[in-house]
Amino acid sequence: MSSRIALITRLSKAAEDNWLTVLSAAMPRETIRSIRAMSTEELALVDIAIVANPDPVDLERLPNVKWVHSLWAGVERLVLELKGFSHPIVRLVDPDLARTMAEAVLAWTLYLSRDMPAYGMQQRQSLWRQLPYRSALDTRVGLLGLGALGCAAARQLQLAGFAVSGWSRTEKQVEGVATYFGPDGLDAMLKTSDIVVCLLPLTAETTGLLGAREFALLPPNACFINFGRGHIVRTNDLMAALDTGAVSHAVLDVFETEPLDEQSPLWGHSRVTVLPHISAPTNQSTAANIVANRVGTYRTNGVLPEGIDFNRGY
Repeated sequence: MSSRIALITRLSKAAEDNWLTVLSAAMPRETIRSIRAMSTEELALVDIAIVANPDPVDLERLPNVKWVHSLWAGVERLVLELKGFSHPIVRLVDPDLARTMAEAVLAWTLYLSRDMPAYGMQQRQSLWRQLPYRSALDTRVGLLGLGALGCAAARQLQLAGFAVSGWSRTEKQVEGVATYFGPDGLDAMLKTSDIVVCLLPLTAETTGLLGAREFALLPPNACFINFGRGHIVRTNDLMAALDTGAVSHAVLDVFETEPLDEQSPLWGHSRVTVLPHISAPTNQSTAANIVANRVGTYRTNGVLPEGIDFNRGY
C-alpha cells in the first residue's frame, strides 16, 4: 500500500470533513484520511500529518510520521503540547491571511479613529451630536509585531494616510515605518501611539507583555486593538485602564479563554468591542494549496521542510 496523510483535528466532524474535502481536492494524488477512520495498518503508512490543534496522543499513534503541517498560523498550542515531538512542525504562512489581517487592522483602526464607539453610545442615548473630525494624517498607529502580518498591515495603514510606527523583538527596517525594538523601544513607541494594534505571537517573552505600566505610557485618549493572543494582555490591568480612561476604547478579538465566558465583564463594558476571533480566519482554499505545494516539494526531493523553533515559540 502507498503512503498516507493523516488529518488530525479537534474540530467537529462536519468541520473536519469539510477540510478533508478541500485538502483532497488540492492533492488528488494523495490519500488523505481522518485519523478517526484509520486502521492500525493505515496508521503505520502515514508519513505526513496535517493538523489543527491535534491531540498529542493521536500523533503518538503514527509510528512512521516524518513531519507535520499545521492548518493554522498560530502555533502556540502546538509548542505547549508537543514539546517532546522530534519531527518538523510547519506552520501555515499564507499571504492571503496577511491580506485579511491587514484589512481587519485598517477597518478597526478607522472604526476607532472616526469615533464609531462614541457614535454607537450616542445612538443608544438618542443623542444627536457631531464630534470633531480627526484625520488619519493626524493619527499615529503603533503596530506590535513586524512579521508578515505587521508589514502587510503597515502598508494598508500607510495607504489610508496614517502615520505608522512598529515594534519588534529584534531590530527591523520597514519602508515608511518608524521602527523600534527591545524593551526601551516598546516604551518609546507606546508613548507616541494614538492607536496600538497587537499582532504578536504568544511566546514566553510576550506572555503578559502589556499591563498597567504599559497602558499608563499611552497618550491621552489612546485606543487598543488586540488581534494577537489574549495572554499577551493582563486583562485586569486593561480593565482598570479602561475604567480610568487611560485607554479610551479597546477592540478585542482574542482572549485568554475562548469562547469568552458569558459572565466576563468585557461583554458589557462600554469601552470594549468584543469580537469572536474573526480578524483573520484561515482561507481553506489558499491554505490547502499551500499545504499541497509543501507536500509536492517533499515528494519530489525528499527533503524535510523547516519546522517551527520551539525555543522562540513560532
